Amino acid sequence: MSEAALHPTYVKTRGELEEYFDRTAASAWAKLTSDAPVSGVRATVRRGRDQTRANLLSYLPADLRGKRVLDAGCGTGALAIEAARRGAEVIAVDLAGSLLELAKTRLPSDLGEGSVSFHAGDMLSPDFGHFDHVVAMDSIIHYRGADMVRVLSGFAARTSGSVLFTIPPQNALLFVKLGVGRLFPRSDRSPQIQPISPQRLTRLIATEPSLSSFRMGRTDRVDTGFYISQAMELLRA
Repeated sequence: MSEAALHPTYVKTRGELEEYFDRTAASAWAKLTSDAPVSGVRATVRRGRDQTRANLLSYLPADLRGKRVLDAGCGTGALAIEAARRGAEVIAVDLAGSLLELAKTRLPSDLGEGSVSFHAGDMLSPDFGHFDHVVAMDSIIHYRGADMVRVLSGFAARTSGSVLFTIPPQNALLFVKLGVGRLFPRSDRSPQIQPISPQRLTRLIATEPSLSSFRMGRTDRVDTGFYISQAMELLRA
């Protein structure tokens, strides 16, 4: 999807996310994604993110040798590393260059046949090529429903297998009030999370012509109190 084809609301939100993750709260997210001691609230968020990551990884084949995987919004690279350990060539993309620099320092040398290459940029850029699988963990949760579908359409156009992603379920009141960004001091808060029910998103996907060759697959919800996330799977029919 070219820059000219991106919807203005997507571009606006993308800019806010880049400002937040790359400049405002990079150090806080670096700590959250490490094994350093954190507060009780943040510990529940860390536990929830770990479980969500495990769910998404369980949707991928155990053997990814010879496969290309896009980790869209890779952050500090935890999911990318696990996919590479299964043999995948992982293209890990994030808007936040500061988090990518940290991810590079965390990249282990024992990836076997797999590999990870980190790139700063837009996860929808066609420059990254085509993939067997795309994973977007907590990468579209700040976009409104219509933009979520646009993002998924952009992924689907470059994916031969599955598109895996997470959303903030709309009926999770606690998540609305205490979403990940709101766990940080006010100056470090992330752009607003956009809750949506899995049922509504499924209906939006069903009416999107560019996604007509895909069907909904598995889904799992994680609720650790201060972190609630719905993992979802789109499969090429």
